[in-house]
Amino acid sequence: MAKTLRGQRFNKIIYYSIGGAILALILLIVFINSIGSKKNKADNIQIGEKESEKIVVEEANSPVGKNVEQVKNSEDENLEVKVENKETTETANSNTTNLELGNNSEENIEDNSNNVVETGTVENNEVQENQANLAEKDPIFAKPVEGEVIKTYGKEKLIYSNTLKEWTTHLGIDIKADKTTVVKASADGVVKSIKNDPRYGLTVVLDHKNGFSSVYSNLLTAEFVVVGENVKAGQTLGTVGNSATFEILDEPHLHFEILKDGAAVDPEMYVK
Repeated sequence: MAKTLRGQRFNKIIYYSIGGAILALILLIVFINSIGSKKNKADNIQIGEKESEKIVVEEANSPVGKNVEQVKNSEDENLEVKVENKETTETANSNTTNLELGNNSEENIEDNSNNVVETGTVENNEVQENQANLAEKDPIFAKPVEGEVIKTYGKEKLIYSNTLKEWTTHLGIDIKADKTTVVKASADGVVKSIKNDPRYGLTVVLDHKNGFSSVYSNLLTAEFVVVGENVKAGQTLGTVGNSATFEILDEPHLHFEILKDGAAVDPEMYVK
């Protein structure tokens, strides 16, 4: 009887032990399944969130699902961006062009400056050459007759006159020469006048270049030339006489004057 009770107790212990082990195994399986389920849910949530973000991005980039106004605003924004980019490009090109033009302008200014300097130098050289030519074009006067100067030029200082018996101005020179001595043109010129001067008698006046003129007075004759005639240096104008009333008591001579722009100058300064 005692053995039977011990056997029953032993069987119960084995039974409960097996039952406990099975229950523990079931609980372990349930726990493992629970952990796996949670992990799957978490993964599914992350995948869902990524898919949602992808859908949102696709919707944002796609006109599908947008209304007309949103599509129009998007197109306007894209157009504005393109316009701004175009304006920026054009501005950059314009600045580059302006820079090139500025460089070209500076080069043109330098070229113009060089041209101005060269032009100014050429003009100055031309002026100097013209001045030199004018100086060269002044007539070279020769003695109209050969002889001694018996009365000199006197504008600032007075010269004594034997005829007038007084000291007076003398705006020419008197060259001693016999009557009928040939009087020649002192330089190339044009016969301006042939006249009887009340003081200096029969007189021939020639016009020359650069405002010069020459006067031949106290002549006997002047029939070799006419007014307006072009004459050459050394050409006969007339002959020496004694027609000057202001110098009638002097020796026979030619009264000779040179004028520059209408003003008397000393002939001896110009006669070579």
